[in-house]
Amino acid sequence: MPLPHNIPVIFKERNTCYMKYDYLVVGSGLYGAIFAHEAKVHGKSVLVVDKRPNIAGNIYTENIEGINVHKYGAHIFHTNNKKVWNYITRFAEFNRFTNSPVANYKGELYSLPFNMYTFNKMWGVVTPEEAAAKIEEQRKEIIGEPQNLEEQAISLVGRDIYEKLIKGYTEKQWGRDCKELPSFIIKRLPVRLTFDNNYFNALYQGIPVGSYTKMIANLLDGIEVRLNTDYLENKAELDALADKVVYTGPIDAYFDYKLGTLEYRSVRFEMETLDKPNFQGNAAVNYTDRETPWTRIIEHKWFEFGKDENGNDLPKTIISREYSSEWKPGDEPYYPVNDAKNVLLYSEYKKLADAEHNVIFGGRLGEYKYYDMDQVIAAVLDKCEIEFAGAIV
Repeated sequence: MPLPHNIPVIFKERNTCYMKYDYLVVGSGLYGAIFAHEAKVHGKSVLVVDKRPNIAGNIYTENIEGINVHKYGAHIFHTNNKKVWNYITRFAEFNRFTNSPVANYKGELYSLPFNMYTFNKMWGVVTPEEAAAKIEEQRKEIIGEPQNLEEQAISLVGRDIYEKLIKGYTEKQWGRDCKELPSFIIKRLPVRLTFDNNYFNALYQGIPVGSYTKMIANLLDGIEVRLNTDYLENKAELDALADKVVYTGPIDAYFDYKLGTLEYRSVRFEMETLDKPNFQGNAAVNYTDRETPWTRIIEHKWFEFGKDENGNDLPKTIISREYSSEWKPGDEPYYPVNDAKNVLLYSEYKKLADAEHNVIFGGRLGEYKYYDMDQVIAAVLDKCEIEFAGAIV
């Protein structure tokens, strides 16, 4: 997919650019694009580089058959942070999409989040009182503070829901037994004694009309962007172009893994175009048994209600089977494994990062944090307020 026309992408041979920039931004995802935009607003000169052939990082979308395909996995924007919402909606109008995934456990379909539809299917209960009593009965299995993800899940929803709807999916996603995973991973588990199918308990939610790529293009309007440019392979040359670097790649890679390799989770996708209008009737279906090799299937057209940009029904559909896998060098790192071992190693890399002069480390990979999109925006806005000595409005 070509870059939107309003971004002046400049490809130059080495050593032919003599301009000195205030900031070199490494990565054109949310963190990098917002920082670059705010730097430009504050009168700074900015160069953005990205090793991929496209902007937008992992929220990149590509239009295929009139469908905006989330190339690096489904992204549904959601937040309770009004400042973040007011900021990002300056660059995109958001549709009314509400995340209402379905769980498929060996052919049994359950509503996600866990709500009265789920509890009725699981136990045959009808009233909130019956459901609450069933959950409370099963929660009592865990006494004291949960020590791992399995205990945390059971303490929240009981053994039955854990076994059918959490255990297999989570172990596929993280590549580890639930007993080996930290409890905090699912502290935001949505459980409701209502028939509300909205997965996120968020005031603001939706998908950017026209795609995430268009939203990032709006942020980068008027900013020089160089694609297919690997910062780490050309570090000395690129560093010489700017007074300060904003780095959003993996923090351990920046230091050439000198302290060891941090662990990440990666995701692999098998995309298929189908000559039919409807495959599963929902944007996301999670496969929660351990035996099905994929974690979920995304049907991209339903993020925009099965319509093209002109409101016409789409005759075809595109699905992506999603497989979670252990990251290895050369793979795309998606999110960090925040267990005790990796958190300790990151703390050592953080000391190195703090000692770097004129380098800002940001984003999921640069800060080794399991950020949602709104948390990335909040973090970069906070950094911009410090960097440019004033509130971002």
